[in-house]
Amino acid sequence: MLRPSAARLSHFLPSLALLIAGLAAAYVKDLNVFFTSLFNVLPTLVLLLGGAYCGVYKRQRELFLMITVYIAYFLLDTQTDYYRDNGKVREDAAVVFHLCCLLLPVMFGLFAAWEERTHLFQDLVARVAVLVAVGSVALGLEQSFPAGLLAWLADIRWPALHGDWMSLIQLSYVTFFIAFAVLITQYLYKPRPLHAAQLVGLLGMFWALPKTFILPFTLNIMCSQVMLMIAAAVAHEAYQMAFRDELTGLPGRRALNERMQRLGRNYVLAMSDVDHFKKFNDTHGHDVGDQVLRLVASKLSKITNGGGRAYRYGGEEFAIVFAGKTLEECMPHLEVIRETIASYQIQLRNQDNRPNDDLQGRQRRAGSQASAVSVTVSIGVAERLLEHRNPEEVLKSADQALYAAKGAGRNCVISHAQTSKRGAVRMAAAG
Repeated sequence: MLRPSAARLSHFLPSLALLIAGLAAAYVKDLNVFFTSLFNVLPTLVLLLGGAYCGVYKRQRELFLMITVYIAYFLLDTQTDYYRDNGKVREDAAVVFHLCCLLLPVMFGLFAAWEERTHLFQDLVARVAVLVAVGSVALGLEQSFPAGLLAWLADIRWPALHGDWMSLIQLSYVTFFIAFAVLITQYLYKPRPLHAAQLVGLLGMFWALPKTFILPFTLNIMCSQVMLMIAAAVAHEAYQMAFRDELTGLPGRRALNERMQRLGRNYVLAMSDVDHFKKFNDTHGHDVGDQVLRLVASKLSKITNGGGRAYRYGGEEFAIVFAGKTLEECMPHLEVIRETIASYQIQLRNQDNRPNDDLQGRQRRAGSQASAVSVTVSIGVAERLLEHRNPEEVLKSADQALYAAKGAGRNCVISHAQTSKRGAVRMAAAG
């Protein structure tokens, strides 16, 4: 289980890596023909591949984020191509540029915060309608009142807030600020790789827009990177859903199976089970049962200090992998984990007399309304020996040792060697 700070950092790392790579590429002055041709087609290629990827996984929010970025890229790239070929900008360059700077953060923030909550087709129609409506109004104003629209966009409404460093219209800073506020709030409320990618992507576009006519291929590179961030976030979350248990945060059964295929010659596997979990669940309810599983998972995750890695095997069962370790090295760490779980007190509150607000709840905590319970775990351990040809056989031996631990009275650690040589011997430390 990742600690909150480490988990949040892992959300940002892929996007930050892409952002840094994009910044480095944008400042390269002399590009050969290959990279020049690549940057010309890269945004379209990323949209096609990333859009297809999002479509397969029915991630419409991410798809429309990519479409929003690509539309801005297409409109501005047309302007920069004309500028590079003719040495001057088109007549509509200023109004198109200002419109993109104003509407890009608006649409990006809107689609980023717009979660799929209805039927997929209805959601698709609604998103298309919003995109078409905003685009039609912007195009109509640009075609009918170009001079008036340009004057309105470029107007400095708050002179006291205007600085010489501002290279965009004042209104665009307002829309970027609002979009950043929305995305930061969204991430704090629901920390996810996608929400982190949205934040970093918006930051990348905020940096790239002022450089559109200054640094060659800046727009191509950064728009491609932002779309790649979104696609990478989808892949990251798909991996988490497939390989990480949502309740406990530990790697799941599929991750365990993959890890077992990459073990060397020396390793130890352990199986752990929460004692009397069904009875505890029936007595205190599923919510408390989930709390217990999260508690056990959080304690088992500390096994990394002993060189192990915990996995959610299924139900109330957990597996632990010690790669490159011997049984003698692992047993003390398992004992520490067992004792830690057994000594932890879980506070239960009277569910029939819930507090009406947070203040009342704080006043009742640790008082007569609360009672404490504890749980224990039984652990079976097996080491890879000559008679164990593969990890599956070692895991089976650990499972047999787990049953022996339960038969020995529970709340103990039993190795497979003990069950085969001298029967179940209780390993729990007694005062």
